Amino acid sequence: MRPLINRCNRVAPLAVRASLLSCALSAAAAFMFTSAMSLQAQLPQRYDVLIVGGSVIDGTGSDARRLDVAILDDRIVAMAESLPRAIATRVIDASGRIVSPGFIDLHAHLEPLLSLPHMESAMRQGVTFALGGPDGGSPLPLGAYLDTVRTANVGINVGYQIGHNAIRRAVMGMDARAPTDSELAQMRRLVAEGMGQGAFGLSTGLLYLPGTYSNIDEVVALAQVASDSGGIYTSHLRKEGIGLIEGVAEALEIGRRARIPVVLTHHKAVGQQMWGKSVVTLGMVDSARRAGTDVMVDQYPYTATHTGIGVLIPSWAMAGGNAEFRRRVGIPQLRDSILRGIVFNIVNDRGGGDLSRVQFSRVPWDKTLEGKTLRDWADRRALAPTPENGATLVLEAMMNGGGNAIYHVLDEVDVRRIMAHPFAMIASDGRLSQPGDGHPHPRAYGTFPRVLGEYVRKQQVLSLPQAVHKMTGMPAARLGLSDRGVLRIGAYADVVVFDAATVSDRSTFTEPHQYPVGIETVIVNGTVVVSNSTPTGLRAGRVVLRP
Repeated sequence: MRPLINRCNRVAPLAVRASLLSCALSAAAAFMFTSAMSLQAQLPQRYDVLIVGGSVIDGTGSDARRLDVAILDDRIVAMAESLPRAIATRVIDASGRIVSPGFIDLHAHLEPLLSLPHMESAMRQGVTFALGGPDGGSPLPLGAYLDTVRTANVGINVGYQIGHNAIRRAVMGMDARAPTDSELAQMRRLVAEGMGQGAFGLSTGLLYLPGTYSNIDEVVALAQVASDSGGIYTSHLRKEGIGLIEGVAEALEIGRRARIPVVLTHHKAVGQQMWGKSVVTLGMVDSARRAGTDVMVDQYPYTATHTGIGVLIPSWAMAGGNAEFRRRVGIPQLRDSILRGIVFNIVNDRGGGDLSRVQFSRVPWDKTLEGKTLRDWADRRALAPTPENGATLVLEAMMNGGGNAIYHVLDEVDVRRIMAHPFAMIASDGRLSQPGDGHPHPRAYGTFPRVLGEYVRKQQVLSLPQAVHKMTGMPAARLGLSDRGVLRIGAYADVVVFDAATVSDRSTFTEPHQYPVGIETVIVNGTVVVSNSTPTGLRAGRVVLRP
């Protein structure tokens, strides 16, 4: 360009106007030619995968647009109304379908990962990234575990949080007391170590052991370490039934004092006495945000929870571990107190006031109870279905080694209200599952398709772009992932193609081992792992570290 400009600068005065116009046109032509040549050189000569004809919902909350999406290696390299098919190795016809980012599960129980590396129960929902280590539980040391996962060749992308319960157990065992200065310093070092190994933040399970024995100062001290590394804080609240309001207040106070972004995880209101209280808790979220605390919530779209049967045992009875628990049960006065505590929880908390609301999901010592309710077990024993008899059976279950159960104790109105909140995201709280293994909560197979089918198409609680945003762009932003959770040029090619008219969950509380319908194609890091709603057998997942 410089010779043209210099030549123009030497034009004689009488021809200035004409020459300036001529020079401008010449310069523009030269610039356009140069730019076109540069653009041509940058365009890929081939596409590995080209998705054509679909309506793209890009994860930002924007409306759908008719675009083709081209993938080369593990990235999206082009998006336009029409892209050339001839240079694509594989063409996927998405006509009449939605093309969206892969779903991000902010709360996933990945404990069986090494034995279920295909991660099919998540993959077939359209999940392309799952965050493990929730509720205060995580592998320790995290870095060594992540090295093992890298060699396992997993189906979808995974990341982890560092768990408060795991750290407290490693340092203090099951002691029901505050840590010494030395113990707190050791726990802080373990949080820092986990963050340095790529954890996305600190998770707590303050309802669970041994986290329930901690006080707020301990949690703030640990959350501050995660905050210093740019992490987040996710909290299974100390109480989700009676005490829910106080539990939310505690989490918000931790976020304020530690200056750390907060997620109230699997947010809900447990038990009939608390139904409707989501009005209050969401108001608390709004108020905290206005005051400067960066707080959000996540949620699964069901009216039942899932956790260990031990949640019905008063926490004081478990202090010191199983040996101490068994010793206390052997003392008549303490046994009576334990039973009274279980009765209280059956009536007022996870028991929902009805033995039929407690449904066993995994019972290692008696598989015949899986899928059955506490009421069914009482009937089998010819016992009246009273809270007192239920408490006796719960205690027997714990003495046999415990188990897991589904608790039908949530209200549909609360589910819809929480889902519609502008800072609510979707997360499964599901455990990796495979057909024939136990009787899992249906969220393990159906969370994301259920939102799209039930709460978008049928109930219209959310629009389709809103729902996709809550499953993709919002959780990605919460985790600081700028190149996942969105469809744009340069982003990782984590993509889902689904039929908005048919997508639906099929897993139920009576028949849980059923994959969803309508999730037709899933692409992880540019590799097609689900085609025509069937896994291809390829595993393209990676360990993703905190940015």
